[in-house]
Amino acid sequence: MHTLESIAALREALAGPRRAGQRIGLVPTMGNLHEGHLALVAEAKRHADLVVATIFVNPMQFGAGEDLDAYPRTLAEDQARLAAAGCDLLFAPQSSEIYPRGLEAQTRVSVPEVSEGLCGGSRPGHFDGVATIVTMLFNLVQPQLACFGEKDYQQLAVIRRLVTDLHLPIEIIGVPIVRAADGLALSSRNGYLSEAERAQAPGLYRTLCELRDALEAGGDPGQGLAEAEATLAKRGFSPDYLELRAQDLGPLTESTRHAVILAAARLGPARLIDNLTVNLPR
Repeated sequence: MHTLESIAALREALAGPRRAGQRIGLVPTMGNLHEGHLALVAEAKRHADLVVATIFVNPMQFGAGEDLDAYPRTLAEDQARLAAAGCDLLFAPQSSEIYPRGLEAQTRVSVPEVSEGLCGGSRPGHFDGVATIVTMLFNLVQPQLACFGEKDYQQLAVIRRLVTDLHLPIEIIGVPIVRAADGLALSSRNGYLSEAERAQAPGLYRTLCELRDALEAGGDPGQGLAEAEATLAKRGFSPDYLELRAQDLGPLTESTRHAVILAAARLGPARLIDNLTVNLPR
């Protein structure tokens, strides 16, 4: 696996495979990789001849007071993991390479509607940062496909809308959540948890499962959400949001049968997110 830091080197490295008609798959990450990221690489390898991963802790998607400076940077370990997983090329640029004129003067990409509320409500400007860097990476790599995790459900919806609205010839593949044995969705931010908090953390997933079961048994959504939020608090979480939406993130209607429970909650220094699909009874 080759690691490249400059845009010029990336374009040069991809010119030959592109001329040869190879199918290129992209896996964008912020590093500090875990099995969830490696599942994205494995999925990309199933569909592409050449897999490009990126590691870039994108300052544009971090708000004031968020964990940009503290976000773990583990490049050497990440390189070893990617190489073992069969990744062909890693693009790991510095911020000055991506934003040479700084953030204030940078052109931004905004995806309306689907980026509003949920994490978009709690983290203003976050999805503009995500949409901007992903659009850049799509332009630089020009992949035929890109893989994103379903744990970041709203992010995946934003990227799918971006590709549709901008008529980009890229297949977006959502990869199912990878969980620890106790149900906790794998996340780089799980490393912020103390030993005691890590033992508590699966309570988020358990709460979503209990809510799903209640809803699929015909329970009232409003009452179920209220009870689940209270349960999260009892389990030591500070809920940020807990919502039930249609799978396209629109509001529920009388005809909605396939929905998604979306949650974000703080536990100690970590903000954990998770989601679970639910089949609503007729």
